[in-house]
Amino acid sequence: MHTGAPIEAADGAGVLVIACGALAREITAIRRTNGWRLMDVRCLPPELHNRPERIPAAVRGLIRSSRGRYRSIFVAYGDCGTGGLLDDVLRAEGVERIPGAHCYEFYATAAVLANLAEEEPGTFYLTDFLLRHFERLVIRGLALDRHPELFPSYFGNYRKLVYLAQSPTPGGEQEARAIASRMGLAFDYRVTGYGKLETAMYAAGRRADAGGVEPVEWHP
Repeated sequence: MHTGAPIEAADGAGVLVIACGALAREITAIRRTNGWRLMDVRCLPPELHNRPERIPAAVRGLIRSSRGRYRSIFVAYGDCGTGGLLDDVLRAEGVERIPGAHCYEFYATAAVLANLAEEEPGTFYLTDFLLRHFERLVIRGLALDRHPELFPSYFGNYRKLVYLAQSPTPGGEQEARAIASRMGLAFDYRVTGYGKLETAMYAAGRRADAGGVEPVEWHP
């Protein structure tokens, strides 16, 4: 996992994207597809989601340690459970982030998520990243491999699992369906693509291609 070292760093990059490690593969794919040579990507560990109160300070640290080397900085994080504290940091630093509460909203849009929540409030969401790392982040991360009796404590209020697929792969839907069965949940499958993540990265990429000289207008 990349924790500060740039992914395919570009010499003289105009834009730095500070991202959650859970978005690393998707952001790198978008960057390569568009050929953004003047963009660097630095990722913080996805495990920070288990301690969201630490996200704002970690993002601030990367902003301040990197600012002198880039003309523009963009943050690919949602609020991610920080209760507005990340937005406070970004407002103070004059840095923009992708709009949205979390990556599920980036991918599926707020309207789709609202409909899903209305249909079933007790919904557990999977993304491509979480599907790939379910055993490490969920099963071992919550000690369910050692204490399976904790399953009802963590997931007793869930009724459905929705897999939001960014880049469908052979067998991916079946793997997600197996996880839903393991958790005793109904299953739904939605192909989302990259959603707002791609459009936000495109805007940051245009700044990079332009030399990153225009000021960033902050918005949450």
